[in-house]
Amino acid sequence: MSESPAHSYVKYSTIFFALCICTALSIVFDVIDLKEKNFIGLNGVVLVALIVLAIACAKALFVMIYFMHLKFEGKWKYVLLSPTIILAMGLTIAMTPDIGIHYYTNESPQIDYLKQAQQASSESDSAKNAENSHAQ
Repeated sequence: MSESPAHSYVKYSTIFFALCICTALSIVFDVIDLKEKNFIGLNGVVLVALIVLAIACAKALFVMIYFMHLKFEGKWKYVLLSPTIILAMGLTIAMTPDIGIHYYTNESPQIDYLKQAQQASSESDSAKNAENSHAQ
């Protein structure tokens, strides 16, 4: 009698709880105020972004390995996934100046325009008040 190899099975509830813990960790690190602190030469904003992205990658890895059943596929899966990985890295690098710099700050053109409009409005109101008081 030949013995059949033992098939490993996955408890999906364990993976679900791991995903829940990863989600909770990413929320905790996003809520913690590390913006003004400096860690190991890294700005707090950069550190938070790196931690949250690392947790997101871990969650994606859990989903790919267990829910997409890639754990049981052959080595060819790396050949198929390599263009996707290169594209994801390239897009991340290309979008960093646009998204990464202003993600945790309120610096945006819309806010600048709003401040300019409020300032112009207050200047026109003060000019009208000065004109009305001068006319009286």
